[in-house]
Formats: sequence, C-alpha cells, structure tokens
Amino acid sequence: MADTLAETENTIDRRMPSEEVASEPVSAISARALRKVYKASGGQPAKEALKGIDLDIPRGSIFGLLGPNGAGKSTFINILAGLVIKTSGSASIWGFDTDVNPRSARASIGVVPQELNIDPFFTPAEALEMQAGLYGVPKSERRTMEILEAMGLDDKAHAYARTLSGGMRRRLLVAKAMVHNPPVLILDEPTAGVDIELRKQLWDYVQELHAQGTTIVLTTHYLEEAQSLCDQIAIINHGEVVACEPTQTLLSRISEKRLIVRAASPLDQIPASLEDMKVTLRPDGSLDIQYNPVEVSAMSILAQLSAEGLEIADISTEESDLEDVFLQLTSGAHGAGN
Repeated sequence: MADTLAETENTIDRRMPSEEVASEPVSAISARALRKVYKASGGQPAKEALKGIDLDIPRGSIFGLLGPNGAGKSTFINILAGLVIKTSGSASIWGFDTDVNPRSARASIGVVPQELNIDPFFTPAEALEMQAGLYGVPKSERRTMEILEAMGLDDKAHAYARTLSGGMRRRLLVAKAMVHNPPVLILDEPTAGVDIELRKQLWDYVQELHAQGTTIVLTTHYLEEAQSLCDQIAIINHGEVVACEPTQTLLSRISEKRLIVRAASPLDQIPASLEDMKVTLRPDGSLDIQYNPVEVSAMSILAQLSAEGLEIADISTEESDLEDVFLQLTSGAHGAGN
C-alpha cells in the first residue's frame, strides 16, 4: 500500500502552471453540481446538505469557505477527503477527478479536521512518522521535527498525545496534514481553542507555506481572520453558494458606513435633524449614525448638527466589515447539512 501511495505522490505536479501555458486560471479544487443528500433515519427526514454547488478554488490562493453552522461546509470538505460519498455531481483536486483518480486526488490534499481525532498513545513524532509512512514519504524526505518545531511542538515531540493540551492537539492535527507536502491544505476551524500567540505562530507558518505555492482553504468562525488572510471568499448557506468573490469585492457589497459623533456634553436624545436617519444613541451619550455615502455625505450630516447648535468634540467613521456582509447574506438561516 505504501508503495502505491508513493507512486501516486510522484505523479502529482505541484508546480503552478506558467503564464505562457495557462490560458485561463487553473483550479486547485473544482466542484460541479455537487450534491449530497443524507437519508432519512431515526424518525428524521432526509436532509439535502449540498444542493448542486459549483465552486472553483484557484491554485495558489488563500481561499475562505464560510457559512453558519450546518451550512454544508464540512460535508463539502469530507467529500473531497473521501470520507463522505456524494449523491451526484463531480469534484476534482489538483486536476484529479475524485471518482476517476481517487488516490491522486486524496494525495493532493492535507485536511485538518474540526474533531480532535488523535491516538492518545502515540507521541507527536510517532504520529507524524506513521502518517508519513501511510503516504509513502521516504524516510530521507520526512520533515517530522521541522514540522513539529513550526507548530511549536518540538519540546513535546516524545510526550504521549494524551498529555497535550487542547490547543497542542489541534496543532498536531495541522502537523499531520502537512507530512506529505500536499499542494492543497484544507484547514477546518484550525484556530479553535488556540491562544492568540500560538494562533499567530500558526498563521505565520501557513503564510510561509502559501508563499511556497501551497493553496490554502480555510473555514473559520473568526471572520476577522478570513478578512485579513483570504484573497477570495465563498459563503455557503443552506447547502448553496450564496457568494464567491475576491474579499474586497465582497466587502464592497455593503456601502453603508457609520459616523460616530461625540458632543461636548453627552446627549440624552437624538437631534431632530437626524430623525429620518438610522441613528442610535449610545450609552455614553454619543451618536451612532449609519449612512450611505452615495446618498449623503458625512460633511452634510455634520453641517446639520452644527445648524442645530450642537458642539462636536470628536468624530470617527467605521466601514462595513466581513461580519456585516456575512450576516446580510445568511441572516435568519438555519443550515440543512453539516
């Protein structure tokens, strides 16, 4: 089995297509009409987790895959990993169809799952060595200690996994996913339970891998992470792709801004001139004014307040972030799948 996997590994071309050869973007992952229906069981009706989604993840990108709990993200990832059998449609990884070339497709990705599924009786070093062996990585090419050091686990290399903290176990999962140097790395909630310092260390290493040509696919509930790291984002809701755009394009969907105005003396009511606008009086007596800069300028709002004799002590503006876009696209939704 190891020899077969090793042969499969050697057939994978990790190089980015040259600009001269590639006439169109080549996808690291591609899905067409991908559908998954979980059969009815235990008195529960059948659930359509994926509703025929089409999705292309560009090679060399850091791609965010977002959605509320139960939207279908994990189902999509598990189909790619070969853990869930799709109902219909097709999927390919690094050009390998998951039905036609399943071994090559699976050898092309490393998946970091949400669940902490590690053997408590193996040390981190043993776990990585075993994983590398399963993928047919020759001993001379294994990077066990290098990966453990990058994950901040080198001092725990020979400790039983059961003695590791939750954050350490999650980092061990990331390490296991990288032993065969896959061209695509899928991180499913990788920073859940990881403290701030170690989270930064993880992202530094992920960005280093990305700089070397690895395609990164990230699911996370930390939307600020997705906004700062990802160059393209897809949002899945109710088993459907409701948005798939470059991050900045996605953010531009909401043009609304917020103007925070603090008067010289705290206010106890909203000025009459702003009664037709979206205005909230904050507990500290400042005004939170939501406005569309296409329809009205911040200067005109301030002029209205000045005309009422309001003495302004301080102003600040806030633009929409990914959380605003996410809530707009998924509000009131309860997912159908995993």
